[in-house]
Amino acid sequence: MVIKNKKNFNLKIAWINFLHLYQPANADDNRIIEATEKSYQRIVRALEEHPKIKFTLNITGCLIIRWQETGQEEIIGRIRKLVKKGQVELTGSAAYHPLLPLIPEEEAIRQIKENEKILEKNFKVKPKGFFLPEMAYNAKVSKIVKKLNYQWIIIDEIACHGSLSSANLERVYKDKNSGLKIIFRSRKKSSCYVPDLLNKELADLKAKPGRESALFITATDAELYGLRHEDPTAEFEKLLNNKNLVTKSISEFIAGSDKNLELVKPVASSWESTESDLKRKKPFALWLDLGNGIQKRILKLSRLAYRTVARHKDDENYIWARWHLVRGLASCTFWWASAHDFSHIYGPYAWSPDEVERGLRELIKSVRSLEDVTTRKTKIKAEELYLEIKKMIWSKHWRKYWKKP
Repeated sequence: MVIKNKKNFNLKIAWINFLHLYQPANADDNRIIEATEKSYQRIVRALEEHPKIKFTLNITGCLIIRWQETGQEEIIGRIRKLVKKGQVELTGSAAYHPLLPLIPEEEAIRQIKENEKILEKNFKVKPKGFFLPEMAYNAKVSKIVKKLNYQWIIIDEIACHGSLSSANLERVYKDKNSGLKIIFRSRKKSSCYVPDLLNKELADLKAKPGRESALFITATDAELYGLRHEDPTAEFEKLLNNKNLVTKSISEFIAGSDKNLELVKPVASSWESTESDLKRKKPFALWLDLGNGIQKRILKLSRLAYRTVARHKDDENYIWARWHLVRGLASCTFWWASAHDFSHIYGPYAWSPDEVERGLRELIKSVRSLEDVTTRKTKIKAEELYLEIKKMIWSKHWRKYWKKP
């Protein structure tokens, strides 16, 4: 067990809290500023005011770039101080938040290395842990992460054996596929407003002094803390003030675990995969369900754009083509076409023709940017596919979703 002697916690609640900070590279400025003011600054301020609290954060490289572009450099400096003090542990990731199992290995490695450079430049760190965007795990991706010298990943509990509640959430595991250490987040505990849950647990602990200590491993989007859930009674800050709360970074948690780690061969999945998805062999259904004609065609366009740009590295506009390509490959382009309801985790209804079109424009611009005359036929092919997808999303929107409850 991870907690060798629960008495060491003096009947306290141990919280391993992972937060994912991400906004798309092509998001409007006001969206970046709103998320920063409502959520990211709140989290940073809470850590500054509670020096014993420790969180593990993933800050996607493209968000750091957008902070700089929108005049939000102050928050970078504040996080840098928290990293230096040991209150914040940062993880690696892919710079522009693609779903790693859906992109070529070469692109995955490139984006991971770019993210490393951004973190090194701004925070002077080389992380030990790695966050797979959307916790989208498969064996191939885990091997890439291991090859790039990361030590651990955090993934959803459903990945353990393909079913919820199949993982021991107080253990650290070892991945048979890659050799990475793994901790699994609790799906149920991460699907609520976590401070409400933990404050209730702490109250129960006080009311029942004979009860054992408890361990909670949660992983959520950072936007939950303010942008998606307003928390008018400041339950988050109340939680951090509770003397019976103990927090650790994930690396500290792993370092204190048993040395004889249980081997596990995780299944391909994401942090929103259902048991039904996995039985149907659709581990990444929210981003790619081949029964979803729109997503299927987006994938086709993305692969066409990627191959075309990759073949023209000497093109005078190659840099601009790449600039658009990585923005179009972001998971959001696919996710907003899923039409999935996320109200159960304070999220939106995942249908937005505007957001899908935002990603599509990046993909088509990556092809349009190239100057090489030999790309003419490919450009026309890409344009035809682009227009087909646009027609599909807007036809579906007006017929199925517009002004309907």
